[in-house]
Formats: sequence, structure tokens, C-alpha cells
Amino acid sequence: MFQRKRITGIVEKNLGRGTRLGFPTANIRIKEADLEEGIYTALTEHDGSKYPSLAFIGAAATFGENEKKLEVYILDFSHNLYGQEICVKLLEKIREARKFDTEADLVEQMNRDEKAARDFFKTYGRTE
Repeated sequence: MFQRKRITGIVEKNLGRGTRLGFPTANIRIKEADLEEGIYTALTEHDGSKYPSLAFIGAAATFGENEKKLEVYILDFSHNLYGQEICVKLLEKIREARKFDTEADLVEQMNRDEKAARDFFKTYGRTE
């Protein structure tokens, strides 16, 4: 069974790839070696508020990267968080991380992941 974890860190500017693909992310460099790679439903805490989110832990293998990081797509959120601290609580694992053949394949899967996250929050609420 998946054990929920909390990761706190400062949002770093990255390449802007998520925004270009339609899924702007808050990126945090992670040190926890025991974090299992994958896609998760999550709650992102910032400035006293909690936001439903979709989180990716792993290296962006589709783009040839090998550094493990946390990327968080905060649903229905459009504020700039660069340089600010956020806390991400992983709630439920949706699927394993994997490499995609094309960006189009990745975006198609990300749309399915977003739907799964929205369904999760519709069913269970914010779970805290």
C-alpha cells in the first residue's frame, strides 16, 4: 500500500516545457531517495491554502533527462511561484512514470492523468 509523503521545497525555474505542453508545473529539486517514481494525485500547500494537484516524481526520460525531480501541476491555478516555498502531499499513485515516443503521446497521457486527478478530487474531496 502507498504511504503518503510530504515534500517541501523552493519552486525553481526550469525550461518552461510544462507550460508549452499546456501543463504549467512548479518544479522542486528533491533529495529523498526513497520517493517512488510515478504520477500522483497531490495537495499543494502554499501561503496557507491547499490546492488539488497532479504530481510527477522522476526524470523526464521522454526528453532525455536523468535527474529525478518533483513537478507539480496545480489544477486551476495560474500564479507564479518561482522562488517560493510549497509543500506537496502525495495522496494516491495514479501510474508508473514512463518514457513516451513523442510529445503528442505524452500530452495525451497527461490529459488522461488530469482527468484521473479531477475524478479523484470529485470523489474524495481534498482529503484534508
